[in-house]
Amino acid sequence: MASTCNDDAVPHVPQELTEDDKKYAAASLNETDETRENAVAEIKRWIENELRIRIDDFLILRFLRVCKFNLEKTKIRIRNYYKQRSNLPEWYLNKDPFRPELQELLDLGICLPLRKPDSQGRLIIIMRITLHDPRRHQVPDIFKICMIAIEVAMKYYPAASMYGCILLIDVTSPTIQQIFQARPYVLMNIVHMWQSCYPMRYHKIKLFNAPAFLDVTVRILKSFMTEKIKNRFHVCSHTLECFEDIPAEILPVEYGGTGDTMQELIEYWKKLIEENCDWLRHDDENDKIE
Repeated sequence: MASTCNDDAVPHVPQELTEDDKKYAAASLNETDETRENAVAEIKRWIENELRIRIDDFLILRFLRVCKFNLEKTKIRIRNYYKQRSNLPEWYLNKDPFRPELQELLDLGICLPLRKPDSQGRLIIIMRITLHDPRRHQVPDIFKICMIAIEVAMKYYPAASMYGCILLIDVTSPTIQQIFQARPYVLMNIVHMWQSCYPMRYHKIKLFNAPAFLDVTVRILKSFMTEKIKNRFHVCSHTLECFEDIPAEILPVEYGGTGDTMQELIEYWKKLIEENCDWLRHDDENDKIE
């Protein structure tokens, strides 16, 4: 497909906080108008002096919120994030959604955020990571399409930077070839991204529809986790258990809800991602710490 980027995509800017948002931010994240302004300014000075990368205020704010405005922890996480981007360029760069292999993954609906948050404001993300053909699609592009979908979702629902997200990972009927793709090196870097790099608060990570023979892969995955992430990671015996705290009205029809169909979500996110292709390409320029 020919690339037809839309230069008029919505700017990547934080939304205005409601009074309820401000109360939550103060109580849960140590964020007030004063601490936010001072902390963003301090991190910007540090980046200019130490890292010399281009980063917008909202991305800084996302890191601060994950770290509950602890400046030293924020600096470590930012450094980890850009170091991982530098070490794994094949995972993070070349995010043009019109690339044929990414178009195929968009059509499959590998990663689909729900269009509405749950009752606690959390972004719900369904990942269907066993739909792809491993002969055509390698780990870097699977990771990449998930990151693209989440970044675009964060752009249009920036409150997720406060309330965090829930990952629902569907591993129905994995093939041996797909399991071989999940090498320890890959699992280690995914866990490192979750717990030490990416600016997102993961409240729960739920794996479901997992066959018994996936236990070894799950054990390897958990071996890289801190206790904090282990406590948030769950392998669900039944699909209903996975969705028990997700409102039916936002859950896709195919998973027992009354919200969008999966095809509607696929079409919605594919269109939105394609409209933001210039913004995604621009992010490729911020790949390394000098």
